[in-house]
Amino acid sequence: MTERKAGRRSAEDAEKTKCEILTIAAQLFCERGYERVSLRNISEKAGVSHSLIRHHFGSKEKIWLSISDGLHDYFEKYLQVIMEHFPKQSTPSEKLYFFTVRVLAHMLVKKQPIQLLADGVRQDELTDYFMDRNYQVQDTIATLANEYNQQHPECQINIWEVKWLMIMFAHGASSLEPFMHQTWEDIKGDHEQCLLRQWNMFNQMMAARLLIPQSKILAPQNVSDLVYEIPCNLVS
Repeated sequence: MTERKAGRRSAEDAEKTKCEILTIAAQLFCERGYERVSLRNISEKAGVSHSLIRHHFGSKEKIWLSISDGLHDYFEKYLQVIMEHFPKQSTPSEKLYFFTVRVLAHMLVKKQPIQLLADGVRQDELTDYFMDRNYQVQDTIATLANEYNQQHPECQINIWEVKWLMIMFAHGASSLEPFMHQTWEDIKGDHEQCLLRQWNMFNQMMAARLLIPQSKILAPQNVSDLVYEIPCNLVS
């Protein structure tokens, strides 16, 4: 019995160490970019040996892939949470609206995923990873769009355009933050309110495009009010 408990603790400790390494690595990739981060950088920042990192992951690319897999798993769970919170008896238009504006809210508040995505597609060996894989995320969005298009054949929506808009709004806020602040001089020093205005531009576009009644259009005080908190485990 004692040996089993010790073995269980050892396995739990190993998983905790792996998660800590991935968390540190994700921070470094976002701060410096994939090319400028080495395994030595990760080991020093995480306070573990270089050989331990190689034992757990093997290479920097495998660390990056593990982080990406963990984020994909997280987003699949997160999108399910968004759908579980749809108001009762929502129309297809309203479902697509609530879904897209809440996803963008998350991307604005928790900017690490968009930073990793933007950096990843700059690396030739990592670009195809994003382009070739099929996830429940894509199926979920496509299903919502199909429901809308079936009910509104006269004004079809291209969901790839919507996703591209979300990426542009999120990446702009993340990578060009000083320009975002400069855009709204009256609240230049208030980052949260700048994010709110960035989000609201998309919010108004989607509300108009999907013919959402004024009474159903979201009007939060802060973008973070629209973000659900669920655990993110980077170890897949």
